[in-house]
Amino acid sequence: MKYAKRLISLMLAALSLTALPSWAVKDSIGGPAVLQLNFQPPVTQIAQQIYDLHTWMLIICLVIFVAVFSVMFYSIVMHRKSRGAKSASFHESTTVEIAWTVVPFLIVIGMALPATKTVVAMKDTSNADLTIKATGMQWKWGYDYLKGEGEGISFLSTLATPHEQVVDSTKVKNDNYLLEVDNEVVVPINKKVRIITTANDVIHSWTIPAFGVKQDAIPGFVRDTWFKAEKIGTYRGQCVELCGKDHGFMPIVVKVVSDADYTKWVDGKKKEMAAQADDPNKVWTIDELKTRGEKVYTANCVACHQATGKGIPGAFPALDGDPVVNGPRGAQIDVLLNGKINGAMQMPAWKAVLSDTEIAAVITYTRNTWSNKAAENIVQPAEVLAARK
Repeated sequence: MKYAKRLISLMLAALSLTALPSWAVKDSIGGPAVLQLNFQPPVTQIAQQIYDLHTWMLIICLVIFVAVFSVMFYSIVMHRKSRGAKSASFHESTTVEIAWTVVPFLIVIGMALPATKTVVAMKDTSNADLTIKATGMQWKWGYDYLKGEGEGISFLSTLATPHEQVVDSTKVKNDNYLLEVDNEVVVPINKKVRIITTANDVIHSWTIPAFGVKQDAIPGFVRDTWFKAEKIGTYRGQCVELCGKDHGFMPIVVKVVSDADYTKWVDGKKKEMAAQADDPNKVWTIDELKTRGEKVYTANCVACHQATGKGIPGAFPALDGDPVVNGPRGAQIDVLLNGKINGAMQMPAWKAVLSDTEIAAVITYTRNTWSNKAAENIVQPAEVLAARK
């Protein structure tokens, strides 16, 4: 009796916990849903074909399962020894051998033909209305609009979930926790978009489940895929390769808009890029560089080297007290531009990601922060520009 009471009390406690608002979990807009058992709703023809193939294969497997186990259990029950059943004695049956060859062949053909049609369509990236290059890097995506309306637009897309939500389990999580970015990829509806993938450090993978798209991004190689979204909305994915310690912090967000809204976005983005363009020959004050450098550090460096500059022992070195940071500035400029590999630790090259001003700013910030008091405590963008050549 006491065990029954204890069980009832535990069940009531569980029910009371689920009733608390802070425990409520909502569907991610354009991402996974709570208690989702199937694929995300498809918004492209390829994704719809994949969804249908999945259902068709499941039906075939279910029919085979029911047929095989029905025959097996029927044989076990109706031909058991207690009923006086005696096993037949025969050596071979041509009819049975033909049947167990032809039937599986027909099943494989029934599965292979529609799958092959979809796979061929997935690889046809010709006649695209828009071409975008997606470059994977630890741990963000860089996007360059190469062809079509918006050509010339370029930006980085970084995880937007606040860092305290990641490190503090007591913090309330956003509905799109780890699936939100600061810069979304924007594309027009009903336009064929070709995605060219590559990477500048390790293998990544550009994936949007609702589009039926998954394409690896491999350093030194160029791969491509495509999609044509048929529904306006925001759609979310992630890098699905084990690309490093924080591989789960590389979300992908694509916003599908109308043609008119896309044109407005293109105009606004180009004006924004023009306003942010820096003159590498401008001479900055140390305070200006530190303020700019702190933003660059928070967006690109804090995941590895931490906000305190202490790094992660055995994985990423500390910048607080580091001899390179406190030494001649030329060595630090070279590390940021070209990267560095030290055993299992790898510092990626930032010359294709950050501008001269951003690199100068983040170097100046690290040389004048924490306990660092470098003699050469300021770096101007012109020095970084000269080091690139």
